[in-house]
Amino acid sequence: MHRYNFGVIGNCSYMAYVGTDGNISWMCMPRFDSPFLFGSLIGGESGGEFWVKPAPEAYSSRQYYQENTNILVTEFTTNEGRFRVTDFAPRFSQNGRYFKPTMLIRKVEPLSGRSTIRVRCRPVGEYGKVQPEIVAGSNHLRFLNLDAQVRLTTNLPLSRIQESAPAVLSEPIYLVLTYGLPLEGPLEETVETFHKKTAQYWNDWVKTTSIPNIYQKEMLRSALILKLHQYEDTGGIIASGSTSLPEFPHSGRTWDYRYCWMRDAFYTLKALNSLGHFEELEKYFHYIENIIDQHKGRIQPLYTITGGQEIIEREIPLPGYRENQPVRIGNDAYTHIQNDVYGQVLVSLQPLYTDQRLITRSRSKSISLIHFLLDKIAETMDQEDAGLWEFRNKRQHHCYTFLFHWAGSKAAGKIGRAFDDINLQTKALRIETEAAERIERCYDVKSGAYTQAIESRDLDASCLQLITMNYLDPKSERARKHLEALEKELMTEKRLFFRYTHNDDFGKPESTFLVCSFWYAEALACVGRSQEAVETLDRLVGYANHLGIFSEDVDQEGGQWGNFPQTYSHVGLMNTAFRIARIQDLPMFF
Repeated sequence: MHRYNFGVIGNCSYMAYVGTDGNISWMCMPRFDSPFLFGSLIGGESGGEFWVKPAPEAYSSRQYYQENTNILVTEFTTNEGRFRVTDFAPRFSQNGRYFKPTMLIRKVEPLSGRSTIRVRCRPVGEYGKVQPEIVAGSNHLRFLNLDAQVRLTTNLPLSRIQESAPAVLSEPIYLVLTYGLPLEGPLEETVETFHKKTAQYWNDWVKTTSIPNIYQKEMLRSALILKLHQYEDTGGIIASGSTSLPEFPHSGRTWDYRYCWMRDAFYTLKALNSLGHFEELEKYFHYIENIIDQHKGRIQPLYTITGGQEIIEREIPLPGYRENQPVRIGNDAYTHIQNDVYGQVLVSLQPLYTDQRLITRSRSKSISLIHFLLDKIAETMDQEDAGLWEFRNKRQHHCYTFLFHWAGSKAAGKIGRAFDDINLQTKALRIETEAAERIERCYDVKSGAYTQAIESRDLDASCLQLITMNYLDPKSERARKHLEALEKELMTEKRLFFRYTHNDDFGKPESTFLVCSFWYAEALACVGRSQEAVETLDRLVGYANHLGIFSEDVDQEGGQWGNFPQTYSHVGLMNTAFRIARIQDLPMFF
């Protein structure tokens, strides 16, 4: 069964993927959407490498996170002995701000016996096109001809790295890779101090997290993973840190997810708010505010992490993950019409205007932003769009889009009441009513379900959210029949859910979309089928990899596919656990 055998580390500036074989198989610097320094995940031999592994070919390894942190540990065992590699991206508070350098730290420590290791570091530039010249200094290697100064500082003899020669691990080895500013302080002291402070930062962040008393381990890992996906400099939140990991083998469904989708950000922020983390929402507000201020017209479905509009999609000549092609950089979805974005943003921002813990009078100055978004819903109400699944060759009046017209209007109405804005309240109620009327036009009497779009007979798992978002009364007969129709059409024997089962631009989907399965479990809880909801969630938890990290897609055998980690999937777990806890009236841990 296919599972991704690596974990991720990061510091809200960049992410790195560390395999159980000790290799950094994916790392883009200085930010999420930069070309990779290490990219063997999709680049093969052209992708560079940075591995620390046993010299003997025969070994076993296990991987785990240092408790309640994003610090990753890989332990290796051979006939000689045992050692561990601790990988992390420094992040901690310093001088009133978060210190998050573009720096990767690897600490190698002997545990027992007499281990022999090999180390190799070979970064690349421009997606493998540039092979840097390597120059040795007194205790560092410099990699020239890249976009910035890249340096590896270490206490391991440099010749051992240059020749990939065996080295006896008799004392801790420190490896610090820097992009831009090199390491200036003493090596050992800096690594140990950064390790301690980074662990403390993550431990403190977890301590301020509110979770129910169920699925705590899974909830905390999901929260830590979600946090890594916000680019703190601007507040933008990426869908995933990877590109071109296929939704199913040789399906052609290989996409670049290193950008900020308005839709994905909504789900991520909703989950973080439920956890009691509001700093991320406040940063995201500034991200959205700047986008709307600069681009007065249509809001795109996605932007770069700095708010840039153009994300031109191109294919590059790399072998791809397990020879799955094409390898894509950029994403053409930025050109799509996806009108659910206006409601998504409104619902995302509502807490800033209505939550008494967050509200400030300065928000009243930005109430025009809410009017703008609501007016865009009215303007696009009857416009066909590509929908949340981003069909490339089909436009429809999607039920999901109308659902977020409805939800966004309700959010605007609540903001209007909080600010005594009668005009906003009146307008929001009118648009909410219009959206509801169009949702009802998606109802199919024969199947007893709401379909994907007006005048369509196709069923769509996104319509599960008619129940979870309380458009349908969960206790109603209509909600019951709607759920049963979706189960009959879209659910597999293992309670996984397809997005839909009809042909799209690439044929019929062959893997299930994991967040749809979480939506299903949450809907079960809503309609009172609580025991089934728990059983389904128990099953879904098993689709994570060895570190508790979820991918985007799951095949019918339970294998992981698609970009990884997938924020959608982790949000799905968290929202379902919160829903079950509320319905069962379980206590929360604050």
